[in-house]
Amino acid sequence: MAGAWDAVVVGGGHNGLVAAAYLARAGLKTLVLERRNVVGGASVTEEVFPGVRFSRLAYSAGLLRPEIIRDLDLPRFGYEAFPFDPQFFLPFPNGDSMLLWEDAERNRKELARFSKKDAEAYPKYVAFWTEVMELIEAMVLEAPPPLPDLPGMFQGPEAEELARRVLLQSAADLLDEFFESDEVKAMLVTATTIGLPAGPRTPGTALMLGHMLLHEINGVKQTFGYAKGGMGGISQALEKAAIYHGATIRTSAVVRQIRTHDGAVTGVELADGSRIEAKAVLTNLDARTTFTKLVDPDAVDREFLDRVRRIKASGVVTKVNCLLRELPDFTCRPGKTVQPHHRGYIDVCPSVDYLEAAWDDAKWGRPSKAPFLDCVLHSVTDPSLAPPGKLTLSIYAQYFPYDLADGTWDERREEVGDSIVETLAQFAPNLRHAVEAREVITPLDMEREWGLLHGCIYQTDMTSDQLFSLRPVPGWSGYRMPLRGLYLCGSSAHPGGGVTGAPGRNAAMALLEDRRTTGS
Repeated sequence: MAGAWDAVVVGGGHNGLVAAAYLARAGLKTLVLERRNVVGGASVTEEVFPGVRFSRLAYSAGLLRPEIIRDLDLPRFGYEAFPFDPQFFLPFPNGDSMLLWEDAERNRKELARFSKKDAEAYPKYVAFWTEVMELIEAMVLEAPPPLPDLPGMFQGPEAEELARRVLLQSAADLLDEFFESDEVKAMLVTATTIGLPAGPRTPGTALMLGHMLLHEINGVKQTFGYAKGGMGGISQALEKAAIYHGATIRTSAVVRQIRTHDGAVTGVELADGSRIEAKAVLTNLDARTTFTKLVDPDAVDREFLDRVRRIKASGVVTKVNCLLRELPDFTCRPGKTVQPHHRGYIDVCPSVDYLEAAWDDAKWGRPSKAPFLDCVLHSVTDPSLAPPGKLTLSIYAQYFPYDLADGTWDERREEVGDSIVETLAQFAPNLRHAVEAREVITPLDMEREWGLLHGCIYQTDMTSDQLFSLRPVPGWSGYRMPLRGLYLCGSSAHPGGGVTGAPGRNAAMALLEDRRTTGS
């Protein structure tokens, strides 16, 4: 393979960029091929309206692993992230509301308004998850242990009970063990089913309560926040780091095929017919798309291919990006000037039952009549995103199933957009005239424009049957795929979705280890 690349990365999403940066830093001749005209994948900032930029899909920072930030010296390349404070704001239908702060004493006083018992229980709840997530976190930057060994992480006389609660229980049941207030449970349950085809009463969802605590910003753990320049700021820093270390990045480059010979990859073929030779290929696409669309089916074992075809990917999210002429004026906290509740997450989820009812609709192919909303006013904390006097509002909404029982997404896009904005307007009525323009991104749009299978924001569902050593399929959780030189580096690999960079880093480490072993 004279003149071949050492590694070609298919897909310039954040994981692909992380992989490329590590490989290039190690001296490998590395090429990234991105189908769109901008890198970043779902972690991207783009101008949607003249002079107005949005984090079009991914919308909050904090999951990018601190080890990656440090290894690649990302602040040197423009990476900056800041915590939200307050973290969460929940308005309730009765006119009350709740704020969750970075400060423990402020939280104690706020939660005590709803339940003194819950105010005392909250530090114990955080301590519970801190202990559990320290165990989980140790596996984030390495291949997961085999499933039978997983309970072995939980040592001590109560290990089996702890494993049951964390791995098998529903989020609602676990919250019931700690708290009594519907409002407190509503505030904590919001992150449980983000992007999942499941409700809070679905067994196995308890783990996601803790997964979201993997967030860390500037050394402060369990905190959510925003990246300077939007989520694209993260990808731009990764792109600059990869280029600095010697990687080559090509956009508007559509890979049509991963070429193979005699059980090994030999490179890729582009849509224009050109071929690129490579000793290794890292695919940032999901496993199902990789093996059903890019790899010759005769090149892999049929049993493996059957397993891959059964991978579940369920789109349940619609994103609405709004340009506002004024701030949301919440009935429970009036005012159109910036106040603390405008600075973090704004969630519409009055109760656990509300979230479960939203899921009930989607189970039957119906858009949620009363959806869960997770909103951020990015330009409040980063004014560079919008012109003076204008504001950006990002609304993440679920549940909105990829497969509709009635009609198509192209037919129903604006109807669903209306419903989502109206849901928030019930708490901030001025939104009905404050929205100057909007973009509605459906699960089908996510598939068509970003290549997210069925609109699944994690590439592969992060349900309990597709996590740890079961991801992407049993027996193949170590990033190496059943073709020599082929590695899975996207969210379809362990530890899964979110802008962590971990799958990209781990796949790169697997390739580098293989090269050391073979001496090639």
